[in-house]
Amino acid sequence: MITVLGFLGRRTMQFLVHVDRFARLMVETVWWALVAPFKGEKVRIRSVVEQVVRIGYDSLPIVSAIAFFVGIILAMQAAYQLKRFGATIFVADLVGVSVIRELGPLLTAIIIAGRNGSAIAAEISSMKVAEEIDALRTMGLNPTGFLVVPRTVAMMIALPCLTVLADLIGILGGFLLAVTTMDFSALRYFNQTSAALTMKDLVTGLVKSECFAVIIVMVACYEGFRTEGGAVGVGKATTTTVVASIFLIIAADVLFTALFYSSF
Repeated sequence: MITVLGFLGRRTMQFLVHVDRFARLMVETVWWALVAPFKGEKVRIRSVVEQVVRIGYDSLPIVSAIAFFVGIILAMQAAYQLKRFGATIFVADLVGVSVIRELGPLLTAIIIAGRNGSAIAAEISSMKVAEEIDALRTMGLNPTGFLVVPRTVAMMIALPCLTVLADLIGILGGFLLAVTTMDFSALRYFNQTSAALTMKDLVTGLVKSECFAVIIVMVACYEGFRTEGGAVGVGKATTTTVVASIFLIIAADVLFTALFYSSF
């Protein structure tokens, strides 16, 4: 019994230490992003642009392809169920609402967590192992301001843009399937989708995207900074970043859904 309690106590203390360090990194990032520029610290605009290209532009093909296929899958699944009730017109409603409210923001965030979150963690953890982080401090550069802030700003710009694109392409996938296999006219499908969606759906999706962006970049940077043990540590940081990011993204999605659409 004492052994079990001791194990649980050590795990709880380790968890609280991680929460404290993670919160300190977030506070420090906010200070370097919002306060430091007014105190004469330079904003690394060029680095932000480079990161936006890596996160946003370079991710366009994979995000677009997955969103398109998900739109088609949703339309096929919805048609299969609704056809028995003679209500296939509601395929447009189901695809539009599902993609805009949920699948667009969620799938895009998961793709970016796997593709770019892991890349950020690998980059920073490699710098930590090679003692380049210590070299930055020696040169008088703060690692948070130099490394974390540009990646955070870029992620908060790129992820919502990718989400809007994924929303449009997902709806396009459902649209193409409906007009080619279910005798929908393009105008009828467009009108049905427009009637089903509200501005709240788009806004809540973008709010979730901003939250997911912060989760991805903060987890990646935190895991990168605490890396130890050479190449093995780099691999562990990369894996932990992807798993933790996806878990936190889905947990945050549950909270947002309960906040915006709960009926109880």
